[in-house]
Order: sequence, then C-alpha cells, then structure tokens
Amino acid sequence: MKITVASGKGGTGKTTVAVNFFLSVPKTSLLDCDVEEPNSNLFLHNELEKVKEVMIPVPVIDEKKCEHCGKCADFCNYNALAALPQKIMVFSDLCHGCGGCSLVCPNDAISETGRNIGNIERSFSGQFHTGLLNIGEAMASPLIKELKTYAGENTVIMDAPPGTACPMITTVEDTDYCILVTEPTPFGLNDLKLAAEVVREMKIPAGVVINRAGVGDGGVEEYCHQTGLPIIMEIPYDRRIAEAYSEGIPFVETMPQWKEKFLQMFETIKEAVR
Repeated sequence: MKITVASGKGGTGKTTVAVNFFLSVPKTSLLDCDVEEPNSNLFLHNELEKVKEVMIPVPVIDEKKCEHCGKCADFCNYNALAALPQKIMVFSDLCHGCGGCSLVCPNDAISETGRNIGNIERSFSGQFHTGLLNIGEAMASPLIKELKTYAGENTVIMDAPPGTACPMITTVEDTDYCILVTEPTPFGLNDLKLAAEVVREMKIPAGVVINRAGVGDGGVEEYCHQTGLPIIMEIPYDRRIAEAYSEGIPFVETMPQWKEKFLQMFETIKEAVR
C-alpha cells in the first residue's frame, strides 16, 4: 500500500506526521519526495549513500544535417528551442525531456544526451530513500517519478512536496491513500480546500490530520464535516512536541504512547482503501 502525506501549504507539520507515522508502523519504508527541500532525515539521522544520478534527455543538434526549418522549435511548448536563420539554439534548462523535437525533425538531425537534475540517496537499511534536486533546477517531477520506483513491496509512506503544483501531483498520483495535514487556522483551511480538491479530482481516498489542534478556530472541522472528509488524527498544540521537534527528535520517541495512535490511524486507512 502506498500512502502519501501532503498539505496545501508548507509548515503544517507534514514531515512531522510522515516521520512519526513511519517510525510507528512496522515493516514500512519512507520516501522523502520533497526533493527541493528534503528534511525527513533531519529527524531520522541516517547515514546516506547515493544510489542514482537522475538524468533527463535533452536535444543535441547535428548542424550538418539541420536545415533550420524550425519544426522542432514550433513543436516545443516550453521554448527550449529557438530557430534562428542559421542556427537552432537549445536552452537545456527549459527542456522537459519529452523527445518530441527529435520525432518531428524531418532530417533526423536531433539526438539526445542526458542532463543530471539531481540524485537519489538511501539509508543503509534500505527503508528510507530521498531525492535531492540540483540547486537552481526547475523541474522536480522527473526526479520524483524516479524516486517512486524505489518503493518496496511493503507499505510505503511518501512525504510529498507542499502545495498543489506538479511535484505534489506527481507524488500523489497512483497512490492508495492521501493524508492531508493542516492546521486549524484560516490559512490552513484555505490551503486544505485546495489540496482536498486535487485529491478529489484524482479520485484518491483522503483523510485529514489536524496538527497543532487547539489553536485557531473550528473552520477546518466544519469544512471536513460538510464535505465528508474524515479527520483521522488530531495532534495537540503541545510544548513537548515542539521541544522534541526543535532538537530533531521524532515525538513518538519521547512520547511513545503516540505510536499506538499512529497504529490506530493506519488501521483506519486500511479500512478506507479496502
């Protein structure tokens, strides 16, 4: 079973939920798919080894064959190619690696070479994998897709990027359940609505975890009740949790009674996907 932990905004406690959930449920693995700012290992403290450099194909123009017809540039929706009278310019940072330009070239003048966009690393136990996008790289989705191939046969928990853009959608697609982490504030409610609409459109079962419960207002609970979105856990606004977080310690290690609550949440999820 593949379970995604997502949120409509950053800072709601998504990684906190993902890491503590992972540590509470036996025989699970964790993928940190927030490849632009992966931080799950700040709490797991694993030694990591690089297992793969992730490449995307980018075009290479053979000037001897190219007639500068411009069909490749006309095809590219991302402006990665520009046709000049005597040259085709390639902007590899804009290329999405679809390969369409080589297909439409009438003279077979376009080949492809690989461009590294980031790396995949893992713990020595193999239970934790993380992606790390190169600094300045614009496209996270190809790296996330490759990272997801490392999901094992057992239950896998995926810590998704925040928001509702392509990286979040790439992480959530083809998963069995999505945990939406929010906070009980107007900002939290606004972004929960956005994330909930995305998973609803993707037809993926979802439930809500309210982090820092006890602050803000009751808007999140009211919205969940009106839309039929189940609240599967509430994590209180507790100084002990904040102190553990500030020291890079998962709170299930300092408050072990919470492991049982995460196990109960796991049972709720299993019932929902049957």
